[in-house]
Amino acid sequence: MTQPTAAQNSQTSTAVQHPNLVPPHGSSELKPLLLTGDARTQALQLASTLPQITLSSRERGDLIMLGIGGFTPLDGFMNQADWQGVVDNMRLQTGANAGLFWPIPITLSAPKTIADTLNNGDKVALVAEDGEIMGLLTVEETYTIDKLHECQQVFTTTDSEHPGVQQVLSQDEVNIAGQVEVLSEGEFPTLYPETYKTPEQTRQLLTDKGWKTVAAFQTRNPMHRSHEYLAKIAIEICDGVLVHSLLGALKPGDIPAEVRQEAIKALIDNYFKADTVIQAGYPLDMRYAGPREALLHALFRQNYGCSHLIVGRDHAGVGDYYGAFDAQTIFEKLEKDDLLTQPLKIDWTFWCNACGAMASSKTCPHDASQHVKVSGTKLRKALSEDEEVPDNFSRPEVLDILRSYYASIALEERTEVKLVGASAL
Repeated sequence: MTQPTAAQNSQTSTAVQHPNLVPPHGSSELKPLLLTGDARTQALQLASTLPQITLSSRERGDLIMLGIGGFTPLDGFMNQADWQGVVDNMRLQTGANAGLFWPIPITLSAPKTIADTLNNGDKVALVAEDGEIMGLLTVEETYTIDKLHECQQVFTTTDSEHPGVQQVLSQDEVNIAGQVEVLSEGEFPTLYPETYKTPEQTRQLLTDKGWKTVAAFQTRNPMHRSHEYLAKIAIEICDGVLVHSLLGALKPGDIPAEVRQEAIKALIDNYFKADTVIQAGYPLDMRYAGPREALLHALFRQNYGCSHLIVGRDHAGVGDYYGAFDAQTIFEKLEKDDLLTQPLKIDWTFWCNACGAMASSKTCPHDASQHVKVSGTKLRKALSEDEEVPDNFSRPEVLDILRSYYASIALEERTEVKLVGASAL
């Protein structure tokens, strides 16, 4: 890809170094692409005169992550060679980042009618679906892709029922590659002022706490007892845990971010020792790519300063497309220096009636008949159908919040939650 502009270099040079934390991916410092001050004002004025490309929700989240440095060291949306290298070999192919590990393509699409009017070097405005100007892109290349090939490689399926496959198949016909200048973080700073944090803000917070080893806990669900157990295992190993919630778009039936944030806060306030957990959020949509998404989660958590990522059962999975622990074994295929953030692989966790406590397959000696296996899907299904939830599934303070949320939705308007794959066991 092309080299950063002077405005972007000026931001990069201000990145604060945090020597006790893992360095960003493929770089000694974060590389945010978000413009501020006069540079942003001038860019917005220019954008109003340019052709526009409307971003999908996923592309908008990716652009914001580029802006805040979450996708360091990328400087924009991938060209065809990088797309091909990432899809087939999880490697970037061009420029200063050639050979660098990257597990999922970060691409922008546009209708052919727009792409055919663009030449290399042209600038276009990147606009959200609500009309907000989110950024500028300098066109490097336009190209078409084999969408089914991307789906098979990234999601291991071309089934159109898979929500990630749906995202790719619904893209416009042509991909547009190029360096970006980001002009907005969207609604996230104002909608989630206490939890939304950029990588630099997160690194500063970790540094202020004196933490060196930090485990990220990825979640798109409210935390139930199994999640709580995973986080507490990590606290025994690391200085602290970053409960890092996805704040972008989910599939129908998942619980909205504001409800999850409230439920997670209640759990942390009541059941964790003070100053062992930080609750934060990031602006991406879920891709539901299972193993490959687990790798992306580890990669950008490295940019946020985390030394470890908790990887439990069915990480970033959906339905029955992935094996329960495929997201753990994929890390074994990486080369030694691909990622500095390492997985904390934890076996199937559950409540054991005989133990009278949370346990895992590695620690519990009792028969499976004594086990009450907890999953976010099972919890959502019970709550959405107004069923009783066993005490060993979730904490009462959390259940009160979730029940209140479901009570606000008419029964006939609730999305059906199906138990398939690992969530059904």
